[in-house]
This record gives sequence, structure tokens and C-alpha cells, in this order.
Amino acid sequence: MPGPDSRQVRLRAFAKVNLGLRVLHKRADGYHELRTIFQTITLPDTLQVTYNPSRSTGIDLDCETAIPDNLVVRAASAVMKAGRFGGRVQIRLVKRIPIGGGLGGGSSDAAAILLALPVLAGRHLPFSLLHRLAAELGSDVPYFLLGGTALGLGRGEELYPLPEARAKHLLVAVAAVAVSTTEAYEALGSAPAGALTMTEALQENNKFQELARQLSGSVSGQGWKAFSQNDFEAVIIARHPQIKALRKKLLSCGAKPALLSGSGSAVFGVFDSGTELSAARTALQEGWNRPGTLRLETAAFLSRRGYQRTYLSALQEHTEGREWPPRSRYDR
Repeated sequence: MPGPDSRQVRLRAFAKVNLGLRVLHKRADGYHELRTIFQTITLPDTLQVTYNPSRSTGIDLDCETAIPDNLVVRAASAVMKAGRFGGRVQIRLVKRIPIGGGLGGGSSDAAAILLALPVLAGRHLPFSLLHRLAAELGSDVPYFLLGGTALGLGRGEELYPLPEARAKHLLVAVAAVAVSTTEAYEALGSAPAGALTMTEALQENNKFQELARQLSGSVSGQGWKAFSQNDFEAVIIARHPQIKALRKKLLSCGAKPALLSGSGSAVFGVFDSGTELSAARTALQEGWNRPGTLRLETAAFLSRRGYQRTYLSALQEHTEGREWPPRSRYDR
């Protein structure tokens, strides 16, 4: 039970998709150099975070889904160390974002803790420090300090906001297939070395640059769709027929585009209307021959302003002003 001095907040931690993903060379530090465009979507996990400054220091996590080495605990520990404060932190995590789908659920949950816990504890951690903590937790975590449409370079932690992409009708399809990030990179690395000539590699890079240009300047917001591509797609689809079938079905139902998110296993399709999306959902439900092994979620793109507004609204009891990252009213 929360104590009389406890402070509490209920947060939504949103998923992401990758509108484009290029995997370049392996770096000296063991990571791969990436070019990606992140996009938040309206599919959330829910966290209830309670901070009690008067009790013995500790972090308690309540989550029905067993997740080894859960990032939210690591994020809370990192914030408390960086902010030099103790206290009892209780976190109730309700998972809705599929685990292992390439949708960034764990990273988004961790970022939610980085944003909210300093506010509850009355500490101000500048964005540069939060970004460093996020990058130490995982490559996708820094993005969730920002939200919206953003270009990610390096291993994904070097971020540049882009004008917002718009899509109201998104269908996310997740088959019961486990695809680890390690497996995805190994599969990509074992692809034939001569698969791309220098000319072809340049063309692929130009396609990604055109995707970024379209997102930066397209008046309609639709031009980017023709240039979306994920380097993991070919190798993951080759190894997992269920994922191939999902993408093919989404395309046949009119998705523009239908794309693997991150290293999978989720595939998302963008539709021009809610009617098309509903028809696609019905077709997938009726055509899937393995009951209980397919999960479908409808969503929309979430703008950076909308993303940050959800945090500011949730934390408004504990904050002053509307600056980003949220600033605690208990900070003196």
C-alpha cells in the first residue's frame, strides 16, 4: 500500500515501428551502424509507478509476464544512482505490446521510468543525462525520450526529429514466432556476401535517403510509403514462413506498405481507410489456419507532440510548466 508521503503516476508507454531500416557495417565496438526512421504508434503498455521517499530503498516490480532482466528495474536503478536519491519504488507493469515483436515495448517501458521517476522523486535530470542513461540501457531507449517521427543513426541512439508522418489506419500482426535480435543479425550476416554489388548498395542507400527526404518535405505525407524498406525482412521472412504469409496477406489486402518492424516478428500494414483496415483484419482472422497463434492490433501513428503531451498530462500533478523533459514541482 502507498504510504502517506508516496507519489504515484499511471503512464502509457507506447510502441514504435520502423518506417525504414538499413543495416550497414559492423563497428569496432561490436554494434552495427544503422540508418532507421522511428515512428511511435498508439499501442501502449501501462505502468503504475509509486515512489515513497520515507521507506527503505528498493525497487519492486509487479508484472504478470515474466521478463528476465526487465529493463524497467534497470532504468529505475540507473535513475536513482544518477539522481543520488533513495526510497522505495513500486512498479506495476501491464504488458500489451507483444514481446519480441520488434515494437520496442521494453525500451519504451524503460524510457517511461527515466522520464517519470525523477519527477516523483523531486530531482531534475537534464535531457543529456537521461539520454546517456537511456543509451546505456539499450539502443532503442533514447528514441522513447523523444517520440514521433525521428531519424536514428549510429546504433539508433543518435536522433534527429523529422516532420511528422501521418497514418490513422495501422494494423499490426504478430504471429507466435520468436525472433531474437541476435538471431536476426546473425541471419543478416550469413547472407551471401555478393548479394549486393557496389551499384546496388548505393541504390539501396539512395532509397533510404529518399525516404528521409519524403518524410521531410512531402505535403501529403504519403510519398514516403514507396521507399520504405527493412534490411532484416528478406532473411527473417526466409526463415519464418508465418511472417512471410502475414506480409503477403497485408499487401494483398491493400496495405501500403506492409513492413517488418525492427528485427521482427511483428509486421505492420498502413491502410488508406478504416474500411480497408477492417477488411484486412477480417481476412487475416478468417484465413489464419493456426488458431490462437495470431495477434492483431489496430493503431495509428502518434506525433511527437501527442506523445510528449501524454506524459505531461499524466505527470501534471507533480510538475511545473510544460517543458520537456517534465520537471518536478518538488525540485528545490
